[in-house]
Amino acid sequence: MQFELTASMMCANYGHLMREVKELEEGGIDSFHIDIMDGRFVPNFAMSLNDMRYIAGAAKKPLDVHLMIEHPNNRIPLFLDCLRQGDTVYIHPEAEYHPSTTLQSIIRAGMVPGIAVNPGTSVETVMEMLRIVKKVLVMSVNPGNAGQMYLPYVGKKIIKLLALKEDMDFEVYWDGACSADKILEFAPKGVRGFVLGTTLLFGKEKPYGETLKNIRDLRF
Repeated sequence: MQFELTASMMCANYGHLMREVKELEEGGIDSFHIDIMDGRFVPNFAMSLNDMRYIAGAAKKPLDVHLMIEHPNNRIPLFLDCLRQGDTVYIHPEAEYHPSTTLQSIIRAGMVPGIAVNPGTSVETVMEMLRIVKKVLVMSVNPGNAGQMYLPYVGKKIIKLLALKEDMDFEVYWDGACSADKILEFAPKGVRGFVLGTTLLFGKEKPYGETLKNIRDLRF
């Protein structure tokens, strides 16, 4: 079964970031997930513009940039200028007065447009944007911190989105508390990719390649 795995780089070892990027790529990661937090839209600060720029320069695989910031349209050129065509940029619809304007900027720059859907955000409130974006990142935890517990009601939202994805031409991705049992349950249902953090990938004291192979070898 084909599904994508992306590494949540806020969980990486920043004392050896170049080595982390190289070992993840050699191990078979599909992309690098970059969490940008401003301490306002979410109650935390995470990766910076410079962190993203460094990884963009070090990595051969695509970047998957998740903007957890207020009014991303005011700063979107700063991020787009650091990325390559084909990288993904997610925004939160609640963070912008006119999110479709920001999405159009992402599209014009040659990036893949996406929205991130918080646990408390209903599918109905983002319905119109589903025809604009190519990816929907479903948050199974409240955004802002790694290592949180999965919120079970999010599963029903994912089922709703999967029922719409063919007609509206987008793919569904999972972010937060991603364990093997979630991949086993939701990959066969149509979830295209999974963001891997401390639950499955980082801090396991084993080579990334071994961990990623074990995930891809799960018995469905």
